[in-house]
Amino acid sequence: MAAVDWFATDVAAPPIRRAPRPRAAPAPRRRTQGRRLRGGIFWISAFAVLLVGVVALNVAVLRMNMAVNNLNQQQLELQAQNATLASQVSSAGSSLRIEQAAHRLGLTPAPAADTSYLDVAHK
Repeated sequence: MAAVDWFATDVAAPPIRRAPRPRAAPAPRRRTQGRRLRGGIFWISAFAVLLVGVVALNVAVLRMNMAVNNLNQQQLELQAQNATLASQVSSAGSSLRIEQAAHRLGLTPAPAADTSYLDVAHK
């Protein structure tokens, strides 16, 4: 009896080649990762700009407060100087001081009986 090769036809047949599958899935991942990265960088830089703006605004407000404080101090000093000068003017214009200065110069008050009036309306 001859040996029959029952599987000879299966081995001799050429293998079926399938077309390679396109790898479309990794490419969108890279795009989304790039988009996410770009989006993250955008938001980080936007928050950084906002933070810098807030800090600059706080510094400007602090400088303005310091300027207002200095102006208030100057105002108080000027008010104190005005009060001192007003006191000096009132003391310099007092009748007692004027009488003392006139007495030192040799002036005397006029007697009340020597008072007379001139009529300047008629010539």
